[in-house]
Amino acid sequence: MTQSPLRIGIIGSGAIGNVHMDTFKKIPEAVVAAVTDTYLPLAQQRAKEHGIAVVHESPQQLLEDDSLDAVAICVPNQFHASLAIEALKQGKHVLLEKPMAISLADARAILDAKHASGKVLMVAHQMRFNGLSRAIKGMIEDGKLGRIYNVKTGWWRKKGIPGWGSWFTRKDMAGGGPLIDIGVHMLDLSLYLMGNPRPVSVFGTTYAEFGPQRRGIGSWGTPNWDGYYDVEDLATAMIKMDNGATLTLEVSWAAHSAGMGEDPFIHLMGTEGGASYAGSSGSFVTHDEESVVEENIVPIEGEEDRILMTRHFLDCVASGREPISSALTGFTNNRILDAIYESSRTGSEVKLNWN
Repeated sequence: MTQSPLRIGIIGSGAIGNVHMDTFKKIPEAVVAAVTDTYLPLAQQRAKEHGIAVVHESPQQLLEDDSLDAVAICVPNQFHASLAIEALKQGKHVLLEKPMAISLADARAILDAKHASGKVLMVAHQMRFNGLSRAIKGMIEDGKLGRIYNVKTGWWRKKGIPGWGSWFTRKDMAGGGPLIDIGVHMLDLSLYLMGNPRPVSVFGTTYAEFGPQRRGIGSWGTPNWDGYYDVEDLATAMIKMDNGATLTLEVSWAAHSAGMGEDPFIHLMGTEGGASYAGSSGSFVTHDEESVVEENIVPIEGEEDRILMTRHFLDCVASGREPISSALTGFTNNRILDAIYESSRTGSEVKLNWN
């Protein structure tokens, strides 16, 4: 017997919500049955564009819609926790845009609500699903890198501050700047490729050298010149793991990063080999008896990353399995992010106690 498509509600009709609507349309196992936004005309516009039957007047009304099986939460960071927790209480599975939350306390509350509900919660980290990431993960699982003991990752944008003065640049609404915005992607992907070791200590520093002077403005988002900027525009950190491995993270929205590209990158160093990822290019290096041997990594072909990510979410809902980017991995990311911000404030290393 053919199963009915999973009925999805989308909360948030902005740019990322629109991406989710477009992605779900390409997957027959699901149908976007309802949408909402705090600016209702935008939700109505998206409904027309994507053929969505129902426009709810508020997120709460959508969450109380018993005909929906799951929701995708695509709203500013400050609302992630309250909406995810309410969705889980209402018996909905949740696909939650990154970052999981703006603080460790909020992330812990989401994790507790997920455990109480028995529902699936997945954080939308699509970079885990691109062809290069999957190829490198396969090489790691085949033992080609051996034990990974040092990783360097980051994402340098030279002039890319989004929506100056809007929620993007307000700590109370976003939780931070590039560290929590794009840095969380690189942190998440690095931990995943490393095999999810447990972080035990963090030392980090953040800087705000461009944003407060209204310099380094990018094209993403809509500026609000009556607003303000109280987040970082560059962050750097070293994270030590319980297995002795180290991870260095560097990320910026705006920086005089001469000689550096602007693509996201990861360099993984293992006892048997190393793998690098920069934009759409990857390479593998190892030693033979006489020389260093380097070769290109061929990405795994197939559907685009967001389609694979969404299929994974739907498969986990159907099977009851934990997603690879689970609530626990989201919580771990938030724990590290909080520790970097705390370390920057205090100038000291932050020890993470997991007892």
